[in-house]
Amino acid sequence: MNFTGDRVSSIRHLLAAAARVYEGRHRLIGPIAETTGLSPEGVELGFGYLERRASDADLGALLAGASEAAHVHVILSANVFVAPLRALALAIAAAPKVTVRPSPRDPWLTRALVGELENRCVEIVDERSAAALDADSFHVYGRDETIALVKAEAHRGTAIWGHGAGLGVVILTQAAEVDAAAMRIALDVVAFDQRGCLSPRLVLVEGNLAQGTRVAEALHRELAALADLVPRGRLDPDEREQARRWTDTVAFAGRTWQGRDHVVGLGPDGEPLTVPPAGRHVHVANVRSLEDARALLHPTARFIVSVGTDDPERVRDSVPDHARLSPLGAMQSPPLDGPVDRRRA
Repeated sequence: MNFTGDRVSSIRHLLAAAARVYEGRHRLIGPIAETTGLSPEGVELGFGYLERRASDADLGALLAGASEAAHVHVILSANVFVAPLRALALAIAAAPKVTVRPSPRDPWLTRALVGELENRCVEIVDERSAAALDADSFHVYGRDETIALVKAEAHRGTAIWGHGAGLGVVILTQAAEVDAAAMRIALDVVAFDQRGCLSPRLVLVEGNLAQGTRVAEALHRELAALADLVPRGRLDPDEREQARRWTDTVAFAGRTWQGRDHVVGLGPDGEPLTVPPAGRHVHVANVRSLEDARALLHPTARFIVSVGTDDPERVRDSVPDHARLSPLGAMQSPPLDGPVDRRRA
């Protein structure tokens, strides 16, 4: 049996199922908006990031990086509602049998994909069911605490692949065209209301304070314009409190630009970065050089999943080796060549 060929075919069937779900997305926009807190416009925007095609080279890389198992059980989180597609593709690449526990808070896309797939080798189950408990590999998405709990409860010898907390970062070189860069960064921020590990929360600007200020002002304008097209969804009380504390902290020593649905903060030159909460909050900082950027990012390096930039060649040595490099405006749509998070690939 050609296992590689069979699994490529199965992933192609999954992508075809995703295309059918996308075409019927109007039936899901309301329920997803209700459970995720995104606005209906935010859900519509998010559906644009649902993978529906992949090159042979990308699928070859995905399969090459898969750790083979007899049965993979997938435990999903609710951060980004299109994430189940890639999670299912990774599981199918690894094993002929896949069980999946959707996020209790956001099960809609997972159920729609599996329903369209009509593949008896992929089954939705409760994580405590007998079908899940005999898995020899777990793919766990969500908080670090969730991953630790699964590891503690798993049978000896069970492989655990965990995808925990992460964030995106933007690094702009002095050569970047500010207005165009700000427009593309804003698109990456607005998608999923910044709740995914690909979403940029930090923007480092090569240059002096005046350059950082220009970027912050341009980003403020672009986020305000996008809010008219894609309003931010609801923030829960904890998120609002986190946002208030972060805004107050940055404003105390730096400067903030506040819009209806966003806050852009500019920290003082040379000060440590303050990672903002999700919900369209962005910390901008200027750095004198790309070497300074690497030093400033060092305390958060292990959390960085994605880096957007105007010049990947210059920036490559300034970011963690595991981070994905993406063009500005494309941080939310990496190729389907493996997990978005390469820290545990």
